[in-house]
Amino acid sequence: MEEYDVIIIGAGPAGLTAGIYAGREDIKALILEKGTAGGMQNVAPLVGNYPGFKTITGANLSQRMIEQASNYIQINELEDVKEIKAEAGKFILKTSKQYYSAQAIILCTGTTYRKLGAKGEDDFVGKGISYCSICDALLFKDRKVVVIGGGDSAVEHALHLNDVCSEVTIIHRRDELRAKKDGKDRIKEAGIPIIWNSVVTEINGDVVLRSIKIYDKIKDKETEMEVDGVFIAVGEEPNNQLAKELGVKLDTNGYIITDKEQKTNMDHVYAAGDITGGVKQMVVAAGEGAIAAISAYNNIK
Repeated sequence: MEEYDVIIIGAGPAGLTAGIYAGREDIKALILEKGTAGGMQNVAPLVGNYPGFKTITGANLSQRMIEQASNYIQINELEDVKEIKAEAGKFILKTSKQYYSAQAIILCTGTTYRKLGAKGEDDFVGKGISYCSICDALLFKDRKVVVIGGGDSAVEHALHLNDVCSEVTIIHRRDELRAKKDGKDRIKEAGIPIIWNSVVTEINGDVVLRSIKIYDKIKDKETEMEVDGVFIAVGEEPNNQLAKELGVKLDTNGYIITDKEQKTNMDHVYAAGDITGGVKQMVVAAGEGAIAAISAYNNIK
């Protein structure tokens, strides 16, 4: 069993920044990531509010962070943490590959995309349904697509797709977008139509997606719309299973509760990034990751 001072779970902006700070303190630290490093940042179409860059794709920003973090800390991708137990003042981690022990844990487990719950949704993921416009936009070049959602990510997806697709429509369950004013103004300027007060109830097709059924909540009427692609941007769910099993305190929405030093209710367990809720921005996640690593170092040195 390999022993570490600090193990960071998750390699998104929070985990990578925590890794940079932990590594620079010359403590033995490790990042474990169940998927690929970068997390949900990888699928951000365009980032225009991260300091130092006028605009940059999420994937490009992730790669820069990964390269920097790799100078200070080992990043194990495709290694899923299955279980964490507190034993004799240490934490024992069982992963999909082996066991580790650590004096401190930093949870940067992030969130996952929320599903619509529409009939046929699971059948067409990767066959017309996507959660990432920057990943898949070119697959729908000169084709008709819809974006479902009304927040900042939905707006960014729609604007990105508008440069590639023949027709883009936003479908939103309310009568006003939740996105920031700048995003709303850009949607209006681009002339992207919005279907208000409506939800997608069914997704149909054969080998690939062909159409969707849209229910208008005001008119109490369902219509069918032929489309080539559906991009879903309706929010996220916290990846809190490990926190729950450890006994880490969560808020009513399932996010980890921390103090200003990113400490949880458990000694030597910290959390950073989207898993803590609040303002879900890359710069915030990075800041929390830095704080968590410094706190962990100060408490184990």
